[in-house]
Amino acid sequence: MRILVTGGAGFIGSTTAELLLDLGHDVVVLDSLVTGSRDNVPTRATFVHGDCGDVDLVGSLGALDACIHFAGLIEPRASMKYPERFFANNVASSLRLFDALVGIHVPKVVFSSSCAVYGDQDAMPISEDRPVAPLSPYGRSKRMVEETLEWLATLGRIRAASLRYFNAAGATLAHPEAHQPEGHLIPVALDVAAGRRGHLDVYGTDFPTPDGTCVRDYIHVSDLAAAHVAAIGALDGHDELILNLGSETGSSNRDVINAVERVTGVTLDVRYVARRAGDPAAAVASSARAREVLGWRPERSDLEVVVADAWAARQQISR
Repeated sequence: MRILVTGGAGFIGSTTAELLLDLGHDVVVLDSLVTGSRDNVPTRATFVHGDCGDVDLVGSLGALDACIHFAGLIEPRASMKYPERFFANNVASSLRLFDALVGIHVPKVVFSSSCAVYGDQDAMPISEDRPVAPLSPYGRSKRMVEETLEWLATLGRIRAASLRYFNAAGATLAHPEAHQPEGHLIPVALDVAAGRRGHLDVYGTDFPTPDGTCVRDYIHVSDLAAAHVAAIGALDGHDELILNLGSETGSSNRDVINAVERVTGVTLDVRYVARRAGDPAAAVASSARAREVLGWRPERSDLEVVVADAWAARQQISR
């Protein structure tokens, strides 16, 4: 198949593009490089520099069998300061992309959604049947794109899968997690262990969780990539899918710190500070539906493996 990967210069997009290429697909990466890195694009992919919301550009790409849509801003904390940027990048650009895809008769789209659509839930794990109540413009932007795809699928204009993944983590050696700026817990903690940062800030110790810190479900990027590939095939038999992707195991911020210290052998300088706006106390997935529909199971999402793979890849950055 010939598959368009928007945001393929980013962490998850580049890892998925690499897997698609390994499986024999023809991959076109479209990325504005606003947050992604050209060096992260697999060398075997065709790279197109541009905005996914450029209807004429997307229309010029030729015949496509599917699109996996990763492009967008990803930081909930930043969205609380600049909501207009998130709605412009994540929603408006996506709508123009879908308009272009429908116009050139692309039959399938797989969308990179997020557990942020759920907001703060009282009980874990979270299934797809739970009500959505985003706490940030980032989460709301993801839900708005999902709703657009639901309507397009209902009207028979495209088949669509929205994959709500929980905390993407881990890495491959070819594609380390390296956002600019980096605000994700595991890579920041690893930078402290490597001496590239002086200390680690942990936001909040008074959450209603066993140790007072946030609880998250960390899912390895390789497992996420495999789920995206499986979703393309699953759309042969479904007009629309909404699926959670997670390890189904919750790890607190303190659990992550302990795992980083075990893997690296370094005691971290940790400073506990006030909560951030928009952070739910806990988010742990039920991935039962993804297992059933996709035949997918995470293989590398044990926290220790996630941290060890991220550490190995992170060390490559400084070499």
